[in-house]
Amino acid sequence: MTIAKSGRNFRQQGNKPDRYVSFIGIEGDRNSRELMNLLRRHIDDPDKSNRFWEMFKSKLASIGQPDHNDGRRLDELFLIHSYINNIRELFEEYDDQPALALLERIETESC
Repeated sequence: MTIAKSGRNFRQQGNKPDRYVSFIGIEGDRNSRELMNLLRRHIDDPDKSNRFWEMFKSKLASIGQPDHNDGRRLDELFLIHSYINNIRELFEEYDDQPALALLERIETESC
């Protein structure tokens, strides 16, 4: 696939999406929402949560509500990017391989 950008052509490698060329074929929003659902399975469990994750849940609650977040519009991808190491550590701690695989995909495609 060739994509024109600023008068130059960029070529994606085969069928594999390349975020440096285009976001076509990358389901960033859907993948981010799915990852948050996988994360919530852990952090909504009182035995797995802590003060950090409780703060993180309040940030999740303010997604798409700039009037509740000093005028900033947060989304799932922003939170993943901001807290990727914390999220990875939690998934590793509970050996959540499907969540780790999706996190890796999001990091590769979107972060």
